[in-house]
This record gives sequence, structure tokens and C-alpha cells, in this order.
Amino acid sequence: MSDTLETDYLIVGAGAAGMAFADALLTHSDASVTVVDRRHAPGGHWLDAYPYVRLHQPSAFYGVSSVPLGQDVIDTQGTNAGFYELANADEIRAYFTRVMEQHLLPSGRVTYLPSSDHLGAGQVRSRLADRSWDVRVRRKTIDTTYLEGHVPATSPPPFEVASGVRCVSAGELARTSERPERYVVIGAGKTAVDACLWLLDQSVPPASIRWVKPRESWWMNRRFHQPLTLLPDFLHGTATQLEAIAQASSIPDLFARLEAQGFFLRVDAEEPATMCRGAIVSEVELARLRQITDVVRMGHVRRITTNEIVLDGGSVPTTAAALHVHCAARGLARPPLRPIFEADRITVQPFMWSFACYQFAMLGVAEALVPSDEDKNRLFPPMAYWDANADYLSTFLAALANEQARATVPALAQWAKATRLNPLGQIGLHREHPRVADAMGRIKHFGPDAFKNGRQLLRAQATP
Repeated sequence: MSDTLETDYLIVGAGAAGMAFADALLTHSDASVTVVDRRHAPGGHWLDAYPYVRLHQPSAFYGVSSVPLGQDVIDTQGTNAGFYELANADEIRAYFTRVMEQHLLPSGRVTYLPSSDHLGAGQVRSRLADRSWDVRVRRKTIDTTYLEGHVPATSPPPFEVASGVRCVSAGELARTSERPERYVVIGAGKTAVDACLWLLDQSVPPASIRWVKPRESWWMNRRFHQPLTLLPDFLHGTATQLEAIAQASSIPDLFARLEAQGFFLRVDAEEPATMCRGAIVSEVELARLRQITDVVRMGHVRRITTNEIVLDGGSVPTTAAALHVHCAARGLARPPLRPIFEADRITVQPFMWSFACYQFAMLGVAEALVPSDEDKNRLFPPMAYWDANADYLSTFLAALANEQARATVPALAQWAKATRLNPLGQIGLHREHPRVADAMGRIKHFGPDAFKNGRQLLRAQATP
């Protein structure tokens, strides 16, 4: 059976991007929206997430602008003690269901088609029933899937696994009932960190964990990414970055300066870090990870047999009694960039460093309130997801420059100041705080030199 729907906007994907965009459109326009998603419920990759995952940024900065996530409380226990709460997977799934059922659908302007595939050109087909829709889009289709990454729960290991080898994803780790001889965690990103920390929380001795890392990562210190009463430290972190960029003699020197100030962290300070993806950890978490001393750094895993792990740079022994934990999915995608705003399409891509939901929502605000696609593309030039160390500097500088341009558009500036998703939107409430006054002075002093020197550092990095 086929039906015809008419809608102003067709949003492909009901994850964080699609939900934040839809919320912004409903708030700032009279548009109608149809949301189609292949999953059975809103929430995107959170429906596939491993059970012990949490946000790595405070809940206060996540979700849709109109509906708060969490209670804005500071944790008193665990590795996040002293910082604002981090929602877990169950909380986030329930949150997005509540947003859809109690906020978006009651507006009367939203049609939701779960468990359905968008086939292109407005054609939607149910995955569960003999039903399809011809969605006639009056304005634009919003593609939130262009940069969709891969997670271990839904992706096979990117290496060969021989018969007889025990290998599970991060999610299956929590459901393991037979205690292995040892645990081998494979991966260098946030999923691997979460798996290691969860094992330690379950009283697994550090000596029973082997951590296989293809490369070492820089991590951002959670202390400098806090909202509300701790916002002065956030602004202090911004000033620290600008001062370091203004004074650095090279990109390695920049990271050394920021590490000395505690802004960037490494699990092992003796190992060069070549990956910077913007993930956040606490210093307490870092101290726990340092208890794991059996660390293999020989590149990517290529094959696991019952007696060895073969990597780019050699091999290490293993046994059939070991449990290998696959945390090595490709993660963030990096396809060719394309204009975000086109005549009949919006392709969701990052345009600033970190805080994804703030970005997703702002794109919806811009679509509703900025008339010209040409102006919108000038204000929102896309950038690739960051990976190498130099990506941090280039995206940080680009984000600041573009933020200055957006600040000249009253509608965007007013929204940015008011939304809870903007990390620094409420900094004016702390203007009398001594750390804020100091940070503002440093930002004003080092800002111009940071732009000038930062660009020189990037040119020097690119010169053979």
C-alpha cells in the first residue's frame, strides 16, 4: 500500500542531529516536518550503544534546545565527581522518546515514520509492513546521515578473526557470563576507554587487561568543559587555548603548552599522541587508565588467531582463553565536503569544534531565520571531522572566525545567547567572577595574535 504525504521539510534520521534540527524548525517557523528513520525509535546510534556508555560532555549541553536533559546536578560519586552529570544510554534513549512523543508530535506539525527507509527522491518504504509513502517535499530534504559513522555494535571487526577466537563487541562485553583468562581491549578511542574503565569498575585487576592501541590520543580535560556554576573554568580554558596558540612555535609546541596547562591530557605522557578527536575525560579517569600497563602499540590489528595477534608492526601472543573486545570501528566519517545549504537539500556537517547538538540546532535556526542560502553557506562553511593534531588548530580557528561572522546576524546571535546548548551562552551571568574577568582580558590580549600565529603554524605544518 502506498500513501502520499506533503511536508515542508523531510528529515532523514531521528538521531541527535535530526531531532535538534526539527526542534529548531518548529520553534522558529510555522513549517511542517516529516521525520523518517530506519530505527524503531528516535535516538540514532544511542539505540545501538553499549550499556555502560555515558556522554563525555555534560548533559546540559546535549539534546534539543527546547527540552532540558538531566537535572543539572553535580555528581558526588565516581570518576565524574565534582562535575555536572553525564547522561547514560538509557537516559538518552528515554529523553529522545519523550522529545518526540511529548514535544514534537503534539505540535501537530510533525509526521514520524520509524522503521522505514528513505530510498531517495522522497520515496519511503516501511521495513516492517507492506507500506510505502511518496513524500512530496515543498522546501528541502535534510540529510543527517551523510557523516554517519560506524560503531562496534553494528560493525564487524576491521580485522580477521580466526575460528576458535573469542571476540566480542563493547556491548557484548557487559553480557559475558564466562570469565576469560584475560581481556584484550582493541582500539584507541572513547569506546576503548569506556571498556577499560568499565572492566576496572567491575574489579577486574589491571594486570588482567591488555590494551591494544593503534595510536595514542589527546583527550580534553572535562574540568574545562562545564556549564552553569562551573562556567568560569570553561572560559578560562578558551583563554588558555588562545594564549597557547599565540605563543606556540609549532603544533607540537602548542600541544605541549596546552598539556602543561592541563587542557589536553594523555594516558601515557611518554608516548607521542597523533590523534585528536575532541573526546573528553576527567583526570580521575585518566589516573585509572594508567593502571593498565600491558599496552601494545604496534599499529592496527590485522588478524587474530588462537595463539597470536598480528598487527602492522609485528605480532604478540594471545590464547583461546582470552576475550578480545572489539572497540575499533571506523567511527566518524570523513566524506568529501559539500555545501550545507542547497536549493532543495540540507546536508548536515560540522562547522565548528565540538558540541554537536549546538551545531545541529543552529542549522535549523538558520534555515528558519536567514533568508538566503548564499548567506547561510557563508556563515556555515562545513569542515571535516577532526582526527590529526593539526585538525584541532584548523577547526578551532575556523570556528572562532565563523562565530564572529554569525554574531553580526541579530537573529542567530540572540538565539545563541539564550539556548542552553551554547556552552558560553550564559557567561554574562558570571561577569563579576575573577576568573571570568581574567579570562576575558587574556582573550582580548591574545586573540589577534592567536589568529595570526595559528595560521602561520598551519602553513608551516603543510610545507614539505
